Amino acid sequence: MKASKITKVTTHVLQEMKLREKKISMLTAYDYSMARIVDSAGIDVILVGDSAANVMAGYKTTLPITLNEMIYHASSVMRAVERALVVVDLPFGTYQGNSREALLSAIRIMKESNANAVKLEGGKEIIESIDRILSAGIPVMGHLGLTPQSINKFGTYVVRATQDEEAQKLVEDAHLLAEAGCFAIVLEKIPAVLAEKVTKEIKIPTIGIGAGSKVDGQVLVLHDMLGINQEFSPRFLRRYHNLYEEIKGSVEAYIRDVKNVDFPNEREQY
Repeated sequence: MKASKITKVTTHVLQEMKLREKKISMLTAYDYSMARIVDSAGIDVILVGDSAANVMAGYKTTLPITLNEMIYHASSVMRAVERALVVVDLPFGTYQGNSREALLSAIRIMKESNANAVKLEGGKEIIESIDRILSAGIPVMGHLGLTPQSINKFGTYVVRATQDEEAQKLVEDAHLLAEAGCFAIVLEKIPAVLAEKVTKEIKIPTIGIGAGSKVDGQVLVLHDMLGINQEFSPRFLRRYHNLYEEIKGSVEAYIRDVKNVDFPNEREQY
């Protein structure tokens, strides 16, 4: 359904949605054309995710994408968006272990793309970077559970926080991020019961991906839910379309028409 009017979504709006128990919708976008469609449909939050490394550049992990590339994608999205809150991932290597670099990276994203907020993966181990970014007045979204930038540490993309010790750390990290001043937290691929517990305990919105329905909102990668990417099929993914086959079929039809001199016809020429 097309949004009836343009009312800019802000971090305050998301907080109000949590208080009113109104679910938050969030999708990724990486370019002007797709962002324009997603925004006009009425999405609440657009994430310019480092998943661009996978779906746009063809890398196996999110690690190779650079800060310059993230700024390029974010700038493209911002030129299309009128309503949604736009959050941009800080890519791997731009904030871990160096809070000054984290701040400079976040400032570059905000100044050069005109985005609304940044997102960082991790809890206690990156709190110094989060504090420093927040001190500059830049809104921060947290990300706990499965953190794809840590794939080499985990060695797998399996469900996180299934054991008591890791689950307890996740709860503690969620409280830490909320108390530090993050405006929301993504909870990725964790048990639904744990996600519900975190959502009830903290005052800021939780956005789930593979974290059940008891969170404050949901996020999916656009190319996954539209069926453009066929290689990724986790349990939590619902495909709303099969654009891979539709686009492929359209291209095949175009090729046939060109080969058979059916395109262009007399009505399609000057």
